[in-house]
Formats: sequence, C-alpha cells, structure tokens
Amino acid sequence: MATSAFTPASQVIERHESIFNNKNVIFAGDIQDSYPASFSAHNIKIHCSQFHTYLRLKNYAHKAEALFALLPDSTFYTNMDTVIYYWPKTKSEAQFQLSYLLHNMAKGSDIFIVGENRSGIKSVEALLNEFGSIQKIDSARRCSLYHFQADHRLAFEFEKWWLSYHLTIDNHDIEVKSLPGVFSQKGLDAGSELLLNALMEHADIVKGHVLDVGCGSGILATVLGKLFPDITLTLSDVNSAALESSKATLASNHLSASVVASDVFSNLNDKYHLIISNPPFHDGKQTDYTAVNALISQAKKHLKLNGYLCLVANSFLPYQTILNDTFKSVEVIAQTTKFKVYLACH
Repeated sequence: MATSAFTPASQVIERHESIFNNKNVIFAGDIQDSYPASFSAHNIKIHCSQFHTYLRLKNYAHKAEALFALLPDSTFYTNMDTVIYYWPKTKSEAQFQLSYLLHNMAKGSDIFIVGENRSGIKSVEALLNEFGSIQKIDSARRCSLYHFQADHRLAFEFEKWWLSYHLTIDNHDIEVKSLPGVFSQKGLDAGSELLLNALMEHADIVKGHVLDVGCGSGILATVLGKLFPDITLTLSDVNSAALESSKATLASNHLSASVVASDVFSNLNDKYHLIISNPPFHDGKQTDYTAVNALISQAKKHLKLNGYLCLVANSFLPYQTILNDTFKSVEVIAQTTKFKVYLACH
C-alpha cells in the first residue's frame, strides 16, 4: 500500500472530502502539509499562521487564496461557510485561534476540528460545548474529527490574550509580552538564560548588526538591545504570534528593530556580525532538526568575515558535528547538565 504524503489529520479529512464540494472553506490552525492546496471545494482560503507553511502553499494553491497573518481581516471570512481547523501544539493557542474564528464566522457555520489524539484535541469538547453543538464524527489514524456549530458569534478582545512578565538584568527592568503558543510565554526559559549569560560574559562579540533567529517573544534581542544600545537588531521567526509578540516586547522596552517573517534565512539578505538563536527542535510533537540544520549550514553566507553564530541547545542534540564541519572554530562557552552554548566563528 502506498504511503500518503499527507499527515494523519489530513487523511481523516480526506475521508470526508465529498461533503465539501459545494462549500466555501477556510483552512486554519496547525497546517503541516500541502493537503489544502489539492482540496476540492467551491471556494478555498488558507490562513497560514506559520510562514514556512505559507511559502509552501502559496505556489501550489492555484485555486485557493493563501494568507500569512496572525489574525486575518474580517473581510477574509466574508461569504465563507465552513472551517477546517487543525488542532495546534497547545490548548491556549487553540483557544486563541478558535475564538477569533468563531468571532468572524457567521452563526451556523460548519466548523470541523481535526488533530492527533496525543495533542490533546479531546479537550475541544469541553472548550466549545457551552457555545454550541459539538460532536465527534470520525476517529482514525490516531486522530479525532469533530463537527461544531455555534449558537452565536463569540466575543473576541485581542488585548485580553496578552501575557507579560518582568525581568531585571544588569539593573535593567525588561517587560516581555507574548501571545498564546509563543515559546517561554510565562517566563525566561533556562536555555535562553544560559545563552544571555554567556553573551554577557563575551561582550566583545556583541557588536554591529545582530540577528536573532527564531525570536519568539523577543526576549534575547531585547535584553541585548538594552545592554548594548549601539547594536542594530533584526529579529526573525516563522510564527505570526511570535513576530507580533516580539514587536510588542520591543515597543514596551522602547527599542527599535527590524522584525521579519522568515523561514530561517529565506527572507533575509543582509550580513551580520552576530547571529544568535535558541532554536526549536520540535515540529509539533515530532523531533525535527530541519530548521537547526539550515541555520547552521547557511549561517556563513549571512555572517560578515570573522562574524559569530551563537546558539543554545539541549546537551543531547547532535550539533557539535555539523558545527565543526561548517565553521573554522567552534567552542562550548557555557553548559549545564541540560544545555550547551556553542560559539562558532566564520
């Protein structure tokens, strides 16, 4: 039997594709494949909250409108009667995205919610039960598919979804702001703290144009911007919520920087004195080194001569070899039992 190119969640939707033929369908949530581009419906729109998803789908979705945004304008939902929503990594992210969807979709719209059982999708029953009728309509491929119809449109107030916390670093009070689904939403993670301490101990390398890849809430760049006010900052991420969070964190700390949607270096053309990163090694629930491998292997093209790449990683991750193969000089400048900070020189 041939192996499907689609994720298990998409395979479950595929089992029911005929019911969508005359529907005006919006795809949203944690889209992990190109299934929406091959989908059959009267009208198709794809809301991509991840930039790499948007890059993949915009070239294939000839009959669909693909949009990269945190929250599409209300006109995006005009005349659309159906949503296929892929359950994301966290419940809080699902609450945020579904609240906005159900705020914009007309009463009585068909909302199909699909995801792997291990992702916690079963919590959608309690999440939406008080707002309308929800029932499980399929279970296959270790996934569940739910159908929901709202009794009314949900209220949505964007400002209520922000979380913030304060840090004191070298006598600087720093406010960090973030949205659901953004890494280290509730506090500074141990890896980022180790990386920041290492950079402060190697202050001579923090100069010129500094790039933060996978910026998340913007904490790394913001701290460096406060400690080293003469540097020029660029922040990048694939996650629309992370980009918005970074902008808010920078603004809260009265810093200016360039914030760019980019799949690693896909949308970056400058050369930098220093590239920093606390890169993810998960794609959903799966271990995935694709982004980190691209970061390391392509970094030299984006570094000035004698520039540096400085990243933190879990100690068990196999980055030493690829760093050694790529850079003339690599050293571990900080480590704990869980993390290592690598410094590689171009």
